[in-house]
Parts: sequence; structure tokens; C-alpha cells
Amino acid sequence: MSLSPDQKKFYENTLSVTKREINDLEGLIQEELAKVKDRLAELQNAQKAARQMYDAACMRLGIPNDLEEAEAQG
Repeated sequence: MSLSPDQKKFYENTLSVTKREINDLEGLIQEELAKVKDRLAELQNAQKAARQMYDAACMRLGIPNDLEEAEAQG
């Protein structure tokens, strides 16, 4: 069954609009991924700094670092 000229125009327009939408969404996805990666890096750096402080406090108090022990067991 062939398409009428109006149907063909409709589907061609649908292709164009949805392709543009897909490309726009891909761009938004990439932007959000970049934000998430940046935020994860910030959180990991903060965690690393806190662990260093925790380790130093354990050393100053002369007590074992229970976080290191938990990581060794896990």
C-alpha cells in the first residue's frame, strides 16, 4: 500500500522532528553524565581527605584504624 502525499509528508516530518529530538536528548544525557562524573570526583576527593584525617587521628590516639580493618576483611 502506497502512502498518499499527505501521509508521506507527515512521516517525513515525523522523522525529522524525532531525529532532532533524539540528538537533543543525547546532548542532554552527555551534559548530565559530565555533571555526575564531576560530582563523584568531588565526593571521592572529600572521602579521601576525611579518611586521611581519620587515619591521622587514629595514629595520634594510638588506636587501630577500624576503617582499614573493615576494608581488609571486606
